[in-house]
Amino acid sequence: QVQLVESGGGLVQAGGSLRLSCAASGHTFRNYAMGWFRQAPGKEREFVACISWSGSSTYYGDSVKGRFTISRDNAKNAVYLQMNSLKPEDTAVYYCAADRDTVVPYSDPRNREAGAYDYWGQGTQVTVSS
Repeated sequence: QVQLVESGGGLVQAGGSLRLSCAASGHTFRNYAMGWFRQAPGKEREFVACISWSGSSTYYGDSVKGRFTISRDNAKNAVYLQMNSLKPEDTAVYYCAADRDTVVPYSDPRNREAGAYDYWGQGTQVTVSS
């Protein structure tokens, strides 16, 4: 029903920047909260950032707070993740995800759990060299 396709990943040196994009298609996308998660080989999937359907609320994982910025453009059916001051430990596959039914209020931590998300993209590789 909802298709998500990430792009923008690649190889970058430590301290550099990348912007990931997530293109969405399907109905009711404007009503979905969106999130970014990442997973490195042999490690668990980690919450990175999320944004409410209107874009008025955002939350970030502790490891990326102050360096990453999530945004969305509902007119373009797109979500973005601006990543600055990249570190080697940011190396992972990054996934875009859509949450159809958020908990109210949006600040509830259940909205930042991977299990809350209903649709996932295929992922895009980000590699940060030292």
